[in-house]
Amino acid sequence: MIRVLLADDQALLRTGLRTVLEAEEDITVIGEATDGAEAARAAASLDPDVVLMDVQMPGVDGIEGVRRLVASGSSARVLMVTMFDLDEYVYAALKAGASGFLLKAAEPEEIVRAVRQVSAGEMLFAPSVTRRLVEAYVRTPPPGDGVPKALAELTERELDVVDGISRGLSNAEIGAELFLGEATIKAHVSSILAKLGLRDRVQVVVLAYESGFVALRRSGA
Repeated sequence: MIRVLLADDQALLRTGLRTVLEAEEDITVIGEATDGAEAARAAASLDPDVVLMDVQMPGVDGIEGVRRLVASGSSARVLMVTMFDLDEYVYAALKAGASGFLLKAAEPEEIVRAVRQVSAGEMLFAPSVTRRLVEAYVRTPPPGDGVPKALAELTERELDVVDGISRGLSNAEIGAELFLGEATIKAHVSSILAKLGLRDRVQVVVLAYESGFVALRRSGA
């Protein structure tokens, strides 16, 4: 059973999300919060698997809520649900530790699928989010030659996996590209996270873009 915490300042939206999610046999809503601070406190006491967090809330917003949740050591995955896909919201949310980003215009089945995907350790970006990241960072020239220092500890195969993760591919999709089993890719992902000291694959994406690795790969280097 996937345990979900809802964080949104609008009661009507929380009710709608609860109705959609609790119609599924494998999902239950265990609590609600009206701002980021309340969400972080509720996550500490309720231990959800997934937190659906609105970005813009009065008081403590969703991005600060993610920061507090991550800082507390919570293992919950955060799926940002918002009306906006502006660059500053997208990148700040991902850098803070969110595992996915969906617009409120998403269909109910998309939200259900996103909760399952994020709970399983995958990441979820709306197409517009991925496009904005690519446009913002791939057009930036790579800093220097060769593998960025931040990723220097990784093997060539692990760098291939990082490339796949940065493109939003699942373990199965990366395995298909590299002619490797899904379990092998999962082991590579675990090794990458341990070597880089990162929480999850979304942080791998952020580092891949910030370090210039994505630009390097897209340039054919």
